[in-house]
Amino acid sequence: MSIRLREALRAAAAEVPAYPVHERAVRTARRTRRRMAAAVAAMLVLVALVPVAVRGDGPPGIAPAGAGGPALPDRIGLPGFGALRATDRPRLGPASVIFSGQARGLTGLIDEDGTVGIVAADADRYRTWQVGHEAPAGEQALLSPDGRRIAVPGGSSEHPRIDLVDLVDGTVRRLPSPREGSTLTEPAGWAPDGSALVVRDTTPANPEGSAHVNTLSLVRLDTGGAVRLLETSQLPVFGTPVAFTADGSRLAFQVGDKVLVAGPDGQSITSFPLPPESGLAGKGAWLPDGTLAVVSRDPDTTRWRLRRADPATGRDLGVLGLPAVDGVTTIRLLGWWPDGSALVVGYRPDPDSPERFDGPVDMDQRTVYPNVQTVRVLGLTPGAAAPTTLLTAPDQVLAIDVADAVVHAGRVRAADPPAGPGGRVWWAAGAAALVLGGLLAGRLLRRRRATRVTRGRAPHG
Repeated sequence: MSIRLREALRAAAAEVPAYPVHERAVRTARRTRRRMAAAVAAMLVLVALVPVAVRGDGPPGIAPAGAGGPALPDRIGLPGFGALRATDRPRLGPASVIFSGQARGLTGLIDEDGTVGIVAADADRYRTWQVGHEAPAGEQALLSPDGRRIAVPGGSSEHPRIDLVDLVDGTVRRLPSPREGSTLTEPAGWAPDGSALVVRDTTPANPEGSAHVNTLSLVRLDTGGAVRLLETSQLPVFGTPVAFTADGSRLAFQVGDKVLVAGPDGQSITSFPLPPESGLAGKGAWLPDGTLAVVSRDPDTTRWRLRRADPATGRDLGVLGLPAVDGVTTIRLLGWWPDGSALVVGYRPDPDSPERFDGPVDMDQRTVYPNVQTVRVLGLTPGAAAPTTLLTAPDQVLAIDVADAVVHAGRVRAADPPAGPGGRVWWAAGAAALVLGGLLAGRLLRRRRATRVTRGRAPHG
């Protein structure tokens, strides 16, 4: 190469601008760190917000000033799409109310009326439990006296059982049927201390399945031992669940048009027939003075009253000094407030159903889903002219049960049911955000490594 050519090449190279490899690499690294920090911050915010949404599942209820503990919400809503289940974290704790029906959020994808809604004892936190078939709250899905557990039918016709769902620790205990050959096992009543459960079994009486036998058994939850209370041919049963005295020494139940009183050892104490258009009042049928409450409809009306009956003889002791409930298919007694008021469920009739169901054959039709539009919890105060509405529910909420602890507390709180998607939706959103954030972080890290490799291979001027 000649001297003149070498000098020309050096001059041309000197005129080429220097490529700022180091400075550009520094700027790229800083920009990558800023983006990664922003992505991590966004993920942390999302993860922090999700538990808040899940814990509350909606705004908290407003309890009366200075009051605390379990209380009856003055209204309930419907479970949101993706509502948390009874066993999900965070745990719900004791419940005040469970409900069921055919409203949105209470039916499955193939129109199964098998979802039970659950409301916490002291706030508007909702959970659900899916039974898979129609199980009216207060009749086939029962809330324990302390609100901690719900008892629902489970299993299959070959292996029926009761599922005991614990709302405090999230466990599910499976209680097998105590009756051999049973095809359906349903809860029928909780002992006052929650130590035992009365279950009702339906067993085919012949190979064709054209006749059945109903069996009532008292199952001890600590040992699993069962005491048979009654076995009879299948008849309409009205006034369920079984009613226990406060000390658990006696229990009353209805089969057909008779009320039977027995001890927890299965020994029959007495039985008596009921007048027409009457039935055992419900799980709160035992009055504080030891007499029994019976629901009775005034002839040719839709007006229902509570009457008192002697549990030894069935003798009518007259109408209780409580207001009547009009315009309902029936009422069911939940229990008694400290001031002597009776808490009852009123079943408002569906517009397409009959206003009245006359005769003993139709007694079991008064609370079935197609004949009910909605339910209300009413307070019947001694000496009052009319019932007081304590809890309202949306249309097509067709059955409800209230924990005894809430009844005995005698309190109602202002409720604000949650709206919008439930906790499982927020958990899914949080999981999606974490996955997308992880993918973004991985992509940024790969770019950063590629930048470092490029920087290491860049020529030096």
